[in-house]
Amino acid sequence: MIKSTEPITKNRKTCMLTENNGHVVSEATSRNPAAREGVRKVAPLMGAVVKVFCAHSAPNYSLPWQRVQQYASTSSGFIISGRKVLTNAHSVEHYTQVKLKKRGSDVKYLAKVLAVGNECDIAMLTVEDDEFWEGVSPIEFGSLPALQDAVAVVGYPVGGDTISVTSGVVSCIEIFPYEQGSTELLGLQIDAAINAGNSGGPAFSDKGKCVGIAFQSSGDVDVENMGYVIPTAIVMHSIQDYEKKEEYTGFPTLGVEWQTMENPDLRMSMGMSSNQKCILVSRIAPTSPEFHVLKPYDVILSFDGVDVSNDGTVLFTHGERIGFSYLVSQKYTEDTATVKVLRSSKIIEVNIRMASFKPLIPVNIKAPSYYIVAGFVFIAVSLPFLHCDNNIDQNISMKLFDKHCNGMAQSEDEQVVVICQVLVADINIGYEGIRYTQVFSFNGNPIRNLKSLANMVENCEDEFLKFELDYKKIVVLQTQAAKKASEDILSTYVIPSAMSSDLKT
Repeated sequence: MIKSTEPITKNRKTCMLTENNGHVVSEATSRNPAAREGVRKVAPLMGAVVKVFCAHSAPNYSLPWQRVQQYASTSSGFIISGRKVLTNAHSVEHYTQVKLKKRGSDVKYLAKVLAVGNECDIAMLTVEDDEFWEGVSPIEFGSLPALQDAVAVVGYPVGGDTISVTSGVVSCIEIFPYEQGSTELLGLQIDAAINAGNSGGPAFSDKGKCVGIAFQSSGDVDVENMGYVIPTAIVMHSIQDYEKKEEYTGFPTLGVEWQTMENPDLRMSMGMSSNQKCILVSRIAPTSPEFHVLKPYDVILSFDGVDVSNDGTVLFTHGERIGFSYLVSQKYTEDTATVKVLRSSKIIEVNIRMASFKPLIPVNIKAPSYYIVAGFVFIAVSLPFLHCDNNIDQNISMKLFDKHCNGMAQSEDEQVVVICQVLVADINIGYEGIRYTQVFSFNGNPIRNLKSLANMVENCEDEFLKFELDYKKIVVLQTQAAKKASEDILSTYVIPSAMSSDLKT
């Protein structure tokens, strides 16, 4: 299991030693002469490593008209060219204020968040005060390291204001799950611990070049001294994406589910020759550009001229193989990719416009949408909502998580709408136990999303409000009585509005 290194401020005992030159290294590093040499090489670059202070005000997904209690966190970041600072997206998630402090300084500078890429866990900041940039040389990026190359992670772990360095080597390079965005991108595994607060700090090669950003640690209690780094290929993609469009547009993905073709009988049934290798298209998302050019049971032979193997891998650096999704992630949104396909025993080439895939259950949202009528709280399901409430029935939770893992939206604006709770009142007597149940239709009309439901209810002139739910359940209310009771319920529960602001436009 891999989990995000949350930078929330808390007391933690850390095993750190201070060298004569004033920076802090781990005890393991102090015993390793090679590691100590790596620390000395990155010492001149430490002036560009900053401490990030963030105040967060996260949404309350169970009570969507409220926010949870504000909390503070500290993490790390570093200065790059163009008067920009990089850190992790989870370090500034739901921020209300971000401040930066340079090494050796007692001044905190207000920062402006330029872009947040949750899927790659990278955020880009800047500071408008010219004084912040004085006397600092931006950090330069290096190429992707090889296995066993030495790396040194620099940052500000929780528990103090002193910079620290942890040294190790690259132990693995492959596609890893990024917890922040529930995506899979190229990552580096290193045999050095990444402690809370080190998130967003740079990882340096032994040549003094930045080869990535620290962002995750292993959540396995049986694993020690293992951390994960966002490599420069992902970092540079994010930077260039922002520079091209002055906004973050993300990493494109194929809206395609596929299976391996390692079974010889399967390959034979598809009319493949003995020297052909490929993967098999299973499903295609209706909202993706691929839906118009690919078909189920197409056989993908190559992507942009790179042959795809039967196990879904392609050749990578240093003779390694890696998942072909890496090739997709290196493209930019609106780019075009050429895909060679075997269809009905004929080889054809199709051009695919690259785009970011919109899942049926969104992974990251700024704030939850809600609509309340007669005490029934309707919401659009998101992954944070599924993670936040431990009271969800296991069977219902599994069904909703299955929609997250396997569901495909039929339109760009489709949402999964559920009744998340019932605010008890006389009007809804007998319905109090209905929670987390999906709503399929209203008065016989299918529900496409939460906004369409709110519009239909608000404009309803029928005698009854009839909601058809999952498991063949129904909720029926007298229209005028329900709308009249809504005002009293909002007042009783001190709810400022019957709907979130995004539904009012």
